[in-house]
Amino acid sequence: MAKSPNRESFDKIFEKLREHHKWFENSIPLIASENIPSPAVRETMISDFGNRYAEGWPGERVYAGCTYIDDVEFECMRLAKRLYRAEFADVRPISGVVANLAVYSGFTSPGDVMIAPSIPAGGHISHGKREHHGTAGLVHGLEIEFYPFDAQEMTIDVDKTKQKVKDLKEAGRLPKMAMFGGSLFLFPHPLKELGDFLKGYDIHINYDAAHVAGLIAGRKFQDPLREGADTVTMSTHKTLFGPQGGLVLSSKEHEETIKKAVFPGTTSSHHIHHMAGKAVAFAEALEFGRDYATEVIRNAKALAEALSDIGFKVLGESRGFTESHQIAVNVLEYSDGGKVEADLEKANIIVNRQLIPGDIKAGRNYFHPGGIRLGVSEITRLGMKRDEMQEIASYIGKVIIDKKDPNNILSKVRSFRKDYQRVKFCFESSLGAYEYVKLG
Repeated sequence: MAKSPNRESFDKIFEKLREHHKWFENSIPLIASENIPSPAVRETMISDFGNRYAEGWPGERVYAGCTYIDDVEFECMRLAKRLYRAEFADVRPISGVVANLAVYSGFTSPGDVMIAPSIPAGGHISHGKREHHGTAGLVHGLEIEFYPFDAQEMTIDVDKTKQKVKDLKEAGRLPKMAMFGGSLFLFPHPLKELGDFLKGYDIHINYDAAHVAGLIAGRKFQDPLREGADTVTMSTHKTLFGPQGGLVLSSKEHEETIKKAVFPGTTSSHHIHHMAGKAVAFAEALEFGRDYATEVIRNAKALAEALSDIGFKVLGESRGFTESHQIAVNVLEYSDGGKVEADLEKANIIVNRQLIPGDIKAGRNYFHPGGIRLGVSEITRLGMKRDEMQEIASYIGKVIIDKKDPNNILSKVRSFRKDYQRVKFCFESSLGAYEYVKLG
C-alpha cells in the first residue's frame, strides 16, 4: 500500500534528523555559540517535564502537578548560585535574549538610553538598535549608543568611553544601562576599569555572559559580579554545556525586580525539561568546569597561533589572539566571510561568517563580511587538544589558502573525527556524542 503524503512527511523528518546526526559525527564543529550536551542532559530533554506547565515561582505555581518540578528547580537555582557565587539566580528565562529582555524590562523604560558594543565590535543583536531590528531597540524601545572600540586591542576603549558618557550627560542622553559582553568576545571587557565610573552616574551595569559563561564558571575569564556588574545574563549552551536556555544572576537587592520581569513579564511556562537540563549542566560544571575552561582557552590559543603561522590574519595578535573560546580571522585576502564559510562547510568544517571592525564603513554586510569566527568549546568537550588544533588549522588552510577542492579534504576530516565520538567533562558518557536515539 502506498504511503500517504502525511506519512511520507513524517518519515522524511526522521530521515533528516538521522542524516544530521551522522553529518556531525563526521564534521569539525567550530561554531562559537554551540556546544555538545552530555547524555545526561539529553535525557532530561526527553523527559515528561517537557510536557508540563509551571508558571510562577517554585512553591507558588499557577498550576498543580509541580511537586517534583519544584524540587528540581530549587536544586537548579542552588547549583547556579554555587557555580557563580551569586546571591540570586533566576533559571526560568528560555534563552539569553529573553534573559536580556527581562533585565531591560526590570531596570529601564522605553526611551531610555543604553550604551553597548556595536555588532562589528562584538555586540549581540539583542543589544541592538531598532533600525537594526535589535531586541533592545525594537522590542523594548531603548535608544542605543555604542562604546568607542579599540580595534587593535579588540575591546572597549576605556578613556574614550568615559568621555562619551560625559558628553551624553551634557546632551541630556545619559545612559540608564551599560551593557558589557557580546557575541565576538576575545578578551575580558574593562568592567573593573569602568564600573565605579559608571556607578557614579547611577548607570545600571549588566554583563551579557552568553558566550563566556562556562569560562566564568571555570574561574578562567573574568568575574563580573565581583567586578561591578549589577546583573549578569547568559545563555546556557555555549561554553556552558547545557541545553539551550537562559539565566539571570544578581545580588539579593535585585531579586524581586528580576522575578517579576521574568514572570509574568517575559516568560510564561519556562521549558521545564530544559530547566532540568540546566541543573545537570550546572552540576557538571561545578565538578569538571575548571579543567574544561583551562583546556578551552589553551585550545583557542593553539588554534589561533596555528592559523597565524600558516598565513591567516588572526585578530588580536598584539594580545595573544584570544583569552576566550573564540578566534576571529580576517579573510579578505582570500575571499569574504560568506564564501569562506560555504567552502569550509563542503569539507565538513563548520564555522560562521563574522562582521569585523571596519566592515560597515567599507560597505560590507553580514552575508559577505570580512571575517569568520571560530570556537573551540565543542571540540574541546570531545577531547581534542593542542595537536588536534594544528591539524584543524592545516585543513582550513588547505581549503582557503591553498584553494584545494573541499571534497578532497572531506575524507581527511571524516577520518580525523573517528577518534572523537564521546563527550568528556561529564559524569557519564556511555552514549556517542551524536548518536541518534530512536524511541519509537
